[in-house]
Amino acid sequence: MRKIEVVPSILSADVARLGDQVREAVASGADRIQIDVMDGHFVPNLTFGPLVVEAVRKVTDLPIEAHLMVERPELFIEAFAKAGASLIEVQVEATASLYRTVETIKELGAAAGVAINPATSIETLREILPYISLVNVMTVEPGFGGQKFIVHSPDKIRRLRAMAPDVEIEVDGGIDAQSAPLVVKAGATVLVAGSSVFGHKNGIKAGISALRTAVG
Repeated sequence: MRKIEVVPSILSADVARLGDQVREAVASGADRIQIDVMDGHFVPNLTFGPLVVEAVRKVTDLPIEAHLMVERPELFIEAFAKAGASLIEVQVEATASLYRTVETIKELGAAAGVAINPATSIETLREILPYISLVNVMTVEPGFGGQKFIVHSPDKIRRLRAMAPDVEIEVDGGIDAQSAPLVVKAGATVLVAGSSVFGHKNGIKAGISALRTAVG
């Protein structure tokens, strides 16, 4: 049995209280913290940069994953690695030099992951799988928090698990107590959750607890 990890995404946090909210997530049992990096080009939103990674690193020793939803991520990975990111994920759709980008991430001392959008085939991953630690299967179209989970996502996760029995599969988008059991049953091992943690009506601890209870 694989351990199921819960990774709160600060995209849904109260940025005015970011340090306190990250500390609360850590105290509530988060396994690591995700920082969603968006450039307004690859996705229609602007979010965080390396300085936010530095700020989060100051308040936790947990692993920090930077998910780069940006065009030409190879231009930015060094800055995020130096800022303290433990894992750097790049979108397979965003770079023409995926192997070189992945190898550079590892040379900079971080673990390397890749993410795929909902309409991207898992076949695009076949050749890069031996070189990465994690695949993030986007279960919404990336760009904004609080979106509805795409109902066909578990089938995609199931097919990826069959292709890559040993890879860490992360899911990101619309993950809550209802969708979490579906993706875990399909083979996901890491649950990224924003709104269902930071926006939970009973607080961050209750949000993380609800996810853990849902996946048993």
